[in-house]
Amino acid sequence: MLLESTAQEPSVTDLLHRWAATRGHRRAFTFVDFPDSRSAGRHRTLTWSQLSARAHGVAAAVSRVAGPGDRVAVLLPQGLDYVTGFLGCLLARVIAVPLFPPDLPGHENRVEAVLDDCEPACVLVDAAGAAVVQAADPDLAVGRTRLVRMDECGTEAEGPREAEPVDPDEIAYLQYTSGSTRTPTGAMITHRNVVANGRQALTAFGVFDARHGAEDLDEVDGAGGPVASVGWLPLFHDMGLLLSVAAPLVGGYPSVLMDPIAFLARPERWLRLLSTYPGALSAAPNFAYDYCAAKVSPAVAAELSLGRVRALVNGSEPVRADTVRRFSEAFEAGGLRPEAHCPSYGLAEATVFVASDGPAEPPRAVVCRRAALAEGRIEVADDAAAAAGDGEVTSLVGCGVPVGQELKIVRPGTSQVLPDDVVGEIVVRGPNVASGYWKRVEQSAEVFGAVLPGTGDRPWLRTGDLGAMHDGRLLVTGRLKDLLIVDGRNHYPQDVEETVQCALGGGHHGRAAVFSVPGDAGELVVAVAEQRRDLTNDANRRAVAERAARARVAAAHGLRLDRLVLVPPGSIPRTSSNKVSRSACRAAFLRGDYTTRAREGFL
Repeated sequence: MLLESTAQEPSVTDLLHRWAATRGHRRAFTFVDFPDSRSAGRHRTLTWSQLSARAHGVAAAVSRVAGPGDRVAVLLPQGLDYVTGFLGCLLARVIAVPLFPPDLPGHENRVEAVLDDCEPACVLVDAAGAAVVQAADPDLAVGRTRLVRMDECGTEAEGPREAEPVDPDEIAYLQYTSGSTRTPTGAMITHRNVVANGRQALTAFGVFDARHGAEDLDEVDGAGGPVASVGWLPLFHDMGLLLSVAAPLVGGYPSVLMDPIAFLARPERWLRLLSTYPGALSAAPNFAYDYCAAKVSPAVAAELSLGRVRALVNGSEPVRADTVRRFSEAFEAGGLRPEAHCPSYGLAEATVFVASDGPAEPPRAVVCRRAALAEGRIEVADDAAAAAGDGEVTSLVGCGVPVGQELKIVRPGTSQVLPDDVVGEIVVRGPNVASGYWKRVEQSAEVFGAVLPGTGDRPWLRTGDLGAMHDGRLLVTGRLKDLLIVDGRNHYPQDVEETVQCALGGGHHGRAAVFSVPGDAGELVVAVAEQRRDLTNDANRRAVAERAARARVAAAHGLRLDRLVLVPPGSIPRTSSNKVSRSACRAAFLRGDYTTRAREGFL
């Protein structure tokens, strides 16, 4: 299904003006904070008219120090200021750079690298952020880069406004990639990309009927019933920005936000908000669903009212069949419909959304023969092998079909389109695909310029992800750059990591990284895994754990684990979206960072 955008597609700012004029006093964005552990949540809301007035106030302040095309970094905490700051940048015709507060622990180097790359004319901060930035660089406020404080922006008078025409191909913002496999790079997202991707997502999740177009966006929810976005994902993350800010602007429905830290502290807070707002549409990575199933008690789950949840998008990292099952079972008592869980696939270079299973039917897993998958083929296991569930099979969760864009599978590094059930690189094209990378002409041509025979002149985006089409649905198998190739066979690191964690009894996903390093006789396979908190540094127990992990990996994957390094909990490096950074972990291993930990008692 291809829903091409036209030159008349409204911009994000057009839509803001539309809703302020037609739905001015309706609720637009709500931020729920939790001042203490006993709080049920404190709601703060902006109507569409108030949102427009505040965003115009930011635009006026930004325009005094930056002009059209300049970059403005958004260094704000999660909340209403983030939304108004981001929209104010778009109204000012500058290029927004969604980031995070300058004092976010563990991300200082990333902020510095992004600012060096985008060279902002000013940065948006709150009072606390201004103090942090000025302490780090006292000359900042009088140098080339200016500070714009949100508490000093003010507002402009509420009321209908004439929208300033915006070229749909003008860059709206730079979405910096998470850096899980490379140095963070800014994808140039245009106004056309944002609105197109919002429409695509809302069509996939049943909010828009496929017939809806730009001319009838007032008619939200073709499926019937209310709609509200409910999200805790950080707004600097592509999925958080699209589903919690852009899609509500495209559809004209309310959005409810909370802080990621509030979710991590008590995940039931998110679930209670989902229960409160009918027609809730939300998203989270796979680990979050596992986290909820493990941390929320059955008694609390039974108190929830999840039957009205429209869709829960599961994306940003590999979707696991066991996670889908555990989450469904854990919250069945709260009325959760299995079909509300929507496995999805996307990436920043495509704004975010590419494909998804919609909320019409439950997720479907394909039980594959592991040996065939290692050879690049999808071969469905017979009933006996699937029931045995031993190391000879693995489950892949279908991520549905693309909506409003095209998707094909090609042999990596070539333009050869592959048939169904053959694993290759996923390539995509559509009105949501970014125009390229900021200041990286050669890399942009390589990634965004693939031409496939027989498909016309419009280029395709090489995603760097591996997958196959099976029975009309996309199966995602892993990252091309993370793939382990040993003795001519392919091994997906996330599968080996799962086996290592099960052998160590860790109980949670995302606690291990598997990668290869050069050795005298070829590539060596290394696993770095976080030790359980309840285990002491007992040499005998470590030796037992190591033997168990090596044996399990050999039996399940036919793979020799050359090194197993156990590190303290929390030591595995992660990206800004909380995914394990295998590249950073590999670099740390090669630098010898784990040698000290080995001497301290870890393997």
